[in-house]
Amino acid sequence: MPCASPSAGMLRSPPDVEPALPRLASRVRVDALMRRVASAGGFATVLARGDDEAGAIAVVTREQGVEHLHAAVLAMTGRYEFAEMAAGGAIPPWIEKARRRDPDLWIIELDIAQAKQFVDEMLSGH
Repeated sequence: MPCASPSAGMLRSPPDVEPALPRLASRVRVDALMRRVASAGGFATVLARGDDEAGAIAVVTREQGVEHLHAAVLAMTGRYEFAEMAAGGAIPPWIEKARRRDPDLWIIELDIAQAKQFVDEMLSGH
């Protein structure tokens, strides 16, 4: 937890805690993912635009003819990872329900082999 610095009048992290890296804006992550997929010969499109700064991101991929929707979830390790939330015909209802709850949610569709690899790269920031 940050603590006040009496001399500077600013917040700083305690000495035993590493400062967190600034969070990338959602729009930056989406643009980077789309550019990365395009540079690898694939296609990416925005199905639903979310908040530019802090919108969550869900990704629709296709493997062996079946669509899968992945979204970031908090793992037991305390880190976020992408997990499959819906597949096939369950995707449109999942998106509708999720966008009602969170209108800032981005929905991105990727058309490229091994799409999950690109999703994992986006989450890890590589």
